[in-house]
Amino acid sequence: MALRSRREVNRVYVCSCFGITEQQVKKHAENGASTPRQVASACKAGTDCGSCVRRIQALLGRGACPRRELADRGESVVSDLEDAA
Repeated sequence: MALRSRREVNRVYVCSCFGITEQQVKKHAENGASTPRQVASACKAGTDCGSCVRRIQALLGRGACPRRELADRGESVVSDLEDAA
């Protein structure tokens, strides 16, 4: 069994389609990406099969559902939609 370097062991892939790691997603977040779409623009992660989008959301701290939080507090969740119509 070949020994792997520390650099290889610390790689945790988020996007298998494009070989994007957690560290790369976090770096894009540090550089201003705050949505999965912005991460996708920076490195293509999430643009092929899409299975990594939820993981990217979690890394960006966007795992919660903001509308669910509004509903739990008894606030309207459709006010933004009504304004847009």
